[in-house]
Amino acid sequence: MKFLLVFDFDHTIIDENSDTWIVKCAPERKLPNGLRHSYQPGHWTEYMGRVFVYLGDNGVKEDEMKRTMTTIPFTAGMIDLLGFIGENKELFDCIIVSDSNTVFIDWILKAADFHKVFDEVFTNPAAFSSTGYLTVQHFHAHHCAKCPKNLCKRKVLKEFLDKQLERGVSYTQIVYIGDGGNDLCPVMFLKKNDIAMPRQGYTLEKKISQLAQSLSPVQCSVLVWSSAIDIMSYLKLLIKE
Repeated sequence: MKFLLVFDFDHTIIDENSDTWIVKCAPERKLPNGLRHSYQPGHWTEYMGRVFVYLGDNGVKEDEMKRTMTTIPFTAGMIDLLGFIGENKELFDCIIVSDSNTVFIDWILKAADFHKVFDEVFTNPAAFSSTGYLTVQHFHAHHCAKCPKNLCKRKVLKEFLDKQLERGVSYTQIVYIGDGGNDLCPVMFLKKNDIAMPRQGYTLEKKISQLAQSLSPVQCSVLVWSSAIDIMSYLKLLIKE
């Protein structure tokens, strides 16, 4: 018996959006209007690339960015939940699939000593250039019309499961924990025995309930959470069964 836990990152593990939090490093903690309004739907990674250039141009260094990012609060109950998963790693494989980036997630997980809880992190690759600027790239290319250009979470999940099967690992149940619109695509891939856990009051919960109203509900079970303690209670039941 092994369970796969799939986590989103922003507004799920942490209680903020890591990409917008970094703006605290900008002069006067805000971006110029021209830059702010340059975002085009589906092209968030490109937009963040411009934000990082602006920060670099204004002399914002890696140390300052790291200090700022590691002050992001975790979602209510999340520290307890990740501690619980860490103590039961023989039962849970745990991955992150996120539209953030490798640098931010790495900083935040390592600062809180949670990096060992996760087996793999799938997110946009980021690195500091020789001139000290943070750069970010698309995670992959895909053909899914529903997802942003840089990341289809369903594709990530499907490829991960295929790879695990090749290694002889299959899961009793997949538990998908997220909040955003881009979490709907992987949730629709889940089977009857799996469970989607959308965060209460966020886009994913709304989109799942819209599907149910239009009589094309998702196949998996749905359990809404507001604190990560709700998720932990469910996992405790799961391993008792």
